[in-house]
Amino acid sequence: MQSKRDRVTSIDIAHLAGVSQATVSRVLNGSPLVNVETRRRVEAAVRELGYSVDRRASNLRLQRSGTLALLLFEDPTSDDSHINPFFLAMLGSITRAAARAGYDLLVSFQQLSDDWHADYAGSMKADGLILLGYGDYLSYRGKLEALVAHGTRFVRWGAVLPDQPGLSIGCDNLQGGRLVGEHLLGLGRRRIAFLGDASTHYPEFFDRYRGCDAALQAAGLAMDPALQIDAQSSEDDGYGAARALIARGQPFDAVFAASDLIAIGALRALAEHGLRVPEEVSVAGFDDIPAARFTTPALTTVAQDTSSAGAMLVETLMALIDGGPAASRMLPARLVLRQSCGER
Repeated sequence: MQSKRDRVTSIDIAHLAGVSQATVSRVLNGSPLVNVETRRRVEAAVRELGYSVDRRASNLRLQRSGTLALLLFEDPTSDDSHINPFFLAMLGSITRAAARAGYDLLVSFQQLSDDWHADYAGSMKADGLILLGYGDYLSYRGKLEALVAHGTRFVRWGAVLPDQPGLSIGCDNLQGGRLVGEHLLGLGRRRIAFLGDASTHYPEFFDRYRGCDAALQAAGLAMDPALQIDAQSSEDDGYGAARALIARGQPFDAVFAASDLIAIGALRALAEHGLRVPEEVSVAGFDDIPAARFTTPALTTVAQDTSSAGAMLVETLMALIDGGPAASRMLPARLVLRQSCGER
């Protein structure tokens, strides 16, 4: 039987790897603050010495649960899921990133009307929160401020804003909107309608609108307010918004939908009114959800890197948990060309 004197400790690992004991502790706790080469040396020393981590004891010492909580919020959908399909892809990448870091993931479905922020703030249910989806940002902001006031460690997927409470990982929506605007202009389109809320209530949609407008402004044009229709991210809203656009009687030759779900609904409304896509109207969406490839015609859209997003959300939250430096970050957008804008 191995005596206490013979048991391997983090001091032994630090000596063999040529690093400090604090660095060993960070590696064993899955901290993202250790560079790749140092992490490899420590892991090699752990294997050589046959060291195993008692995570339960470690978490008790650190007063941690060893769990991250992922809170999904209700979205209007055409089925009973109430989950935007865009977040389903991100859910997979978050789950994998948490597992690699040695964390359990608690997934909870919350309604925006619930007092969820008070339920989690200061509790030991999880070491930190990842928030996906929130609806009206100006209504939601107060709950984020409450989390900050309680010292709750959290990171959300959403727009990166200069005065926001807490940290967020998001897509460069301004760039994405500009890519769509430039492409539609290149197709000869000049009257571009926008389906989606273009206000500070929905900052991600607003940035997409502003990006498209910036592309038009560079060409001596501008988005026409008469061609903007509010819509939330659902097929039904997209369908209704496109019908409202057609009813206004204003000429348009392109539709930029703030999300793929809105675009899918719009395609149905355009077809019902005999408007041919892409011959008469080009249509572009945003998100590149799986269904975008299977619409008729297939949907041109802006892809967001859900794999990198999930990893960044977990890494940023772990940095907050470890008390290390952490910052909001934006991922680049990528235009995906398909038949709805004339691609073969």
